[in-house]
Amino acid sequence: MNDLAAPLRRAAPALLGYAAVRALGLVVLAVWSAARGKSAHTLLTARWDALWYTRVADLGYGYEVRLPDGDVHSNLAFFPLLPWLERLLHAVTPLSYADGGLAVSLLASLAAAWGIFAVVEHVYGRRVGVCAVLLWAVLPVGIVQSMAYSESLFTALAAWSLYAVLTGRWLTAGTLALLAGLTRPVGLAVVAAVWVAGIISFTGFAPRAEASFVRDRSTAPAPGARAWPRALGMALAPLGAAGYVLWVGHRTGKGTLGYLDVQAGWRNGFDGGAAFARFVGEKFTSFPSALAGVGLIVGVALVLWLYVVGVRQGQPLPLLVYTGVVTALALCASSYFGSKPRLLMPAFPLLLPLALALARLRTSRSAWVVGGVAVASAVYGAFWLNGSGPP
Repeated sequence: MNDLAAPLRRAAPALLGYAAVRALGLVVLAVWSAARGKSAHTLLTARWDALWYTRVADLGYGYEVRLPDGDVHSNLAFFPLLPWLERLLHAVTPLSYADGGLAVSLLASLAAAWGIFAVVEHVYGRRVGVCAVLLWAVLPVGIVQSMAYSESLFTALAAWSLYAVLTGRWLTAGTLALLAGLTRPVGLAVVAAVWVAGIISFTGFAPRAEASFVRDRSTAPAPGARAWPRALGMALAPLGAAGYVLWVGHRTGKGTLGYLDVQAGWRNGFDGGAAFARFVGEKFTSFPSALAGVGLIVGVALVLWLYVVGVRQGQPLPLLVYTGVVTALALCASSYFGSKPRLLMPAFPLLLPLALALARLRTSRSAWVVGGVAVASAVYGAFWLNGSGPP
């Protein structure tokens, strides 16, 4: 317990601030929803992906919807860790599958906040760590962190796996990467980070960005350190994603490409961003929608600029690899363009340049900035979820 108490005390300001921001978002959502005659609980637990996850938890895999245009939406597109946890909570508590998903999301969001703090504190210090967590909390789509979705669970596993990489805990890093791979397809980003870090540790090659791998260089293997934990961690990392994809291929009878066929039924795939570019271009066919097109271009430019700044600031290479893969998969997917903001949410290292800038301000000024953005985020989240919301 003492081993856990000290890190928890260091993280307490970040976790308390995170909980306060998320509580504000939920209160605003409840008030807004009540004014519109809607249930905030239903919005959080029983819409879009949340319904698919609870159906997997309740009935298992095999459910599909055939649309009039011939598309087939199969629940095999949804990775199994969240439904497994929903089923477990339903079995051992009075919670429904949907409420189990909400409980997992709420707990995982706190674990994610702690993991983000641990990573950033390790690299840049405590103050920047607190700022990074608060910025993650006040993202415009931060309400998703409180929904029965898998983003919070995935971010928690990813952040702690990255922390394990940065501190040389290879078995932990590999195990958490395995679990992240059972949570979302973007688990490949965590696998890539573990593999890059492992290869560097074996070869001794340190590219320029690696100069700030961590402040105390604790990821460098000590003289005489055993190689097998690194090798085993690297071997474990891809087993979650690979295992599920191969199982889907076996179940569909289409081999290793079976999961890609399932995604194609949802009109989802990786096309290098061509479909997204066409989607943005179509916004400029009329004046009102052209404003949305400009906003999308500015948003993408901001994401890319933050990544470039992170490279220039010498972020640890595992963070850059992880963020790069998450960003590429989000921006280059061929469908569900409205989902891209929430698909980018696990890419928390994008926030580090902003966290560094925020940490340089006086505490009172940074508190006003975060407080103002938190209110705006809460209002936007309530508006968004009561409208089209995340598909």
